[in-house]
Amino acid sequence: MKIQGLIAATFSTFHADGSLDLSLVQAIVDNLVSQGVKGVFICGTNGEGPNLTSEERMATVEAYIKAVNKRCLVLVHVGHSSIAEARRLAAHAQQAGADAISAVSAFYFKPASAHTMVDCMAEIAAAAPVLPFYYYHIPAITGVAVNPLEFLQLGEERIPNLAGIKYTASTLHEYQACLNYRNGKFDILFGYDELLLPALSVGAKGAIGSTYTFAAPLYLKVMQLFNDGQMEAAREMQYQAVKMIQCLGWYSPIPAQKTIMKLLGTDLGPCRLPLKALTDDQQAKIAAYLEQIGFAALLGSVTHTAV
Repeated sequence: MKIQGLIAATFSTFHADGSLDLSLVQAIVDNLVSQGVKGVFICGTNGEGPNLTSEERMATVEAYIKAVNKRCLVLVHVGHSSIAEARRLAAHAQQAGADAISAVSAFYFKPASAHTMVDCMAEIAAAAPVLPFYYYHIPAITGVAVNPLEFLQLGEERIPNLAGIKYTASTLHEYQACLNYRNGKFDILFGYDELLLPALSVGAKGAIGSTYTFAAPLYLKVMQLFNDGQMEAAREMQYQAVKMIQCLGWYSPIPAQKTIMKLLGTDLGPCRLPLKALTDDQQAKIAAYLEQIGFAALLGSVTHTAV
């Protein structure tokens, strides 16, 4: 399984009281499909998977699979601090009709080596043996920085359905090494939106990211320009994405991105503690900044031109 193009890491959808609101899923999916994404990555970091109960995660999976109706791929994050719960989520994803699963490292009791990480991921992947499995490498969040190349070397012998890695780290040299392992045997999906163009330059073909949920046409234009050899234009378009991303660091990134979604017309509701929605003043500051850099106008200009 090799994915080319963009996978949107979708956000959680809650009612004002914090309860799950799945009524928004259909519209989210319809919009993403119309913009040309190749799939959705659900219940991950941006989907607040760790803040949902297992039952809520399974309900979310079912809602997305129904809404997608085979129009794009559905990748389900099943990672959990409990391997047993991760296995339960993996088995459910397979039964529900997902196209692939992925899992982060356990993040309380942490694997101390690549060998132990493979042990953990082999257990999870075995619960859904029909589905391609992607190890979700995101050391900035999990605090686990096992060597991803070593993981592939060990994992290919232990995980029959290992498809590759969701590589959410800025270490492009290690990313490139994983891409080229065994002549590109594995699918290494890049996960840092702000570094998409540099990743393309070392061989990336597919990427998973949060800002693709509301700005996919911008990044698709980056990919189109890169593929056409228009490097100066590709760099400029990537920089426009970087300027937008800069405001996410002012506050907590997930609430900030949900604010941008709201400004663009889709209110996904609040976040769950320990994440908190931005204040009115914080939202106004982001709105003013996006207006200053012309983000909405740029997004509108590329929406119908990107591949």
